Amino acid sequence: MALIHSQTIPLGTALEHFELADPKGVRYSSQALYGKGGFLIAIMCNHCPYANAIWERFNAVAAFAKKLDITTVAINPNIHPNYPEDSPAHMLDKIEKLFIEYPYLIDEEQTVSKSLGAVCTPDLFLFDSAGKLYYHGRLDDNWRDEKSVQEEDLREAIMLLFSKQEAPKIQHPSQGCSIKWKDTVTG
Repeated sequence: MALIHSQTIPLGTALEHFELADPKGVRYSSQALYGKGGFLIAIMCNHCPYANAIWERFNAVAAFAKKLDITTVAINPNIHPNYPEDSPAHMLDKIEKLFIEYPYLIDEEQTVSKSLGAVCTPDLFLFDSAGKLYYHGRLDDNWRDEKSVQEEDLREAIMLLFSKQEAPKIQHPSQGCSIKWKDTVTG
């Protein structure tokens, strides 16, 4: 797996609202999901080792954010025949196995991921209450080993947002597997 880093996106970039379905076909609107304090979006998938390494830690951060009226959604853009582990059926398995308590949605046309500027899984975006990008970076400083984490970047950004402070000056990029774009992956 080739490691790539998330791209730099200007803070303050407005969220393009969207509507996507979960693996059971239930449709969700970002406007309806949006929390009073903000909105956390994770571009994730089932097969990527980088995403798999952080899923449980991300769930804990999402639960923390929920207490601060910041809602969470995960989005899977890798619905592609060459990646059967990322199919909606396997998404249901992931939801059940990891007790995911927020919507895990299908971006089959990959339009939402593209509008965000996402390039890898995981790719994390935190928007403020006005729909402006506040944080775009890594979960923490050690994707591989939870016990070695010393800096919880996303959790810190959530606390700053809740406290109505300026966004973190340093935002380290997320890293992971490339999104499996339909127009570049041969089938």
